[in-house]
Amino acid sequence: MRKFFDSNALWLSMLIGALGYKIFLPLKPSLPWLIFFMLFFTFCKVNPKDLRLHKWHWVVLFLQIALSLAAYAITYLLTGSRFMAQGLMLCFVMPTATAAPIIAGKLGGSIQNLTTFTLLSNFATAIVVPVLFPLVNPLAEKAFWPAFTLIISHISPLLLGPFFGAWLLRISYQWRTKKEFVLPTSIAVVPFYLWVCSIVVLTATVTETVIANFYDQLSNILILLVASFFACLLQFGLGKLIGYHLPAPSKGRDYQDVLINPAAAPKTMEGVSSITAGQAFGQKNTSLGVWMAQTYLHPLAALGAAAYIIWQNLFNSVQLFVVAHKK
Repeated sequence: MRKFFDSNALWLSMLIGALGYKIFLPLKPSLPWLIFFMLFFTFCKVNPKDLRLHKWHWVVLFLQIALSLAAYAITYLLTGSRFMAQGLMLCFVMPTATAAPIIAGKLGGSIQNLTTFTLLSNFATAIVVPVLFPLVNPLAEKAFWPAFTLIISHISPLLLGPFFGAWLLRISYQWRTKKEFVLPTSIAVVPFYLWVCSIVVLTATVTETVIANFYDQLSNILILLVASFFACLLQFGLGKLIGYHLPAPSKGRDYQDVLINPAAAPKTMEGVSSITAGQAFGQKNTSLGVWMAQTYLHPLAALGAAAYIIWQNLFNSVQLFVVAHKK
């Protein structure tokens, strides 16, 4: 039963969230807490000393920004619709999901390398977005520092809070016991189930947005659904390709730490990096994307990020299903 749930949890949670969206919408205020504790337990697995920047980090970050600009320019030239162009641009400019290390760990990727990129990607977005969005939306706030401060204030509590909390727990444990801190196996699976709960609530929110605009924007919603699908496949595919050709060690002589992530142990360094970079590029912080669209862009541009939620979680569901049935 547990094997079935682990390999099908994401699409089941999306289905439950969509069908029962009216029930789960009141739980929206719980999302920050779910994400906070999900990240706290994930960061407890990682020793900050193991966080290192690698070549594929910079390549993926550059392509994330470059493709977002290209997506906006091409879509606007083809359709003449600013909100359509903004919606597709969001599919690329959104930073890596704060929950990406959880899925990467389940697939056999490097949790520590992806944690490093998650921090890099989110803070790079906080710098790029205040510069980029006024260029694509004349009505956006043009002052850099107010925009930068607003985005940082949205990201920091959910990203830095769990990170430093886990770090302090590790330091205090080692100071008291003189032993290396290792998260118990029984607790190590908690972040995945917290992520599943957050997917239910996120899907309920997206369903409400789509229903509210369904009749007025049906054709544009369908176009964004299709475009975001190909954007999702492109980013996962490019990430896997980059990671394979620019492999990066995780830790230790065998390039992976079995205590941190046993699923990575049978794989080569190229295989681990391919999984890690694929999740880094393809799995997006969609809740932040929806918020950025509603704050800086045309409100309906948020549908691009909303559609991406569907595709990235279906893609992750397929990956988890394949990995589960290989065991």
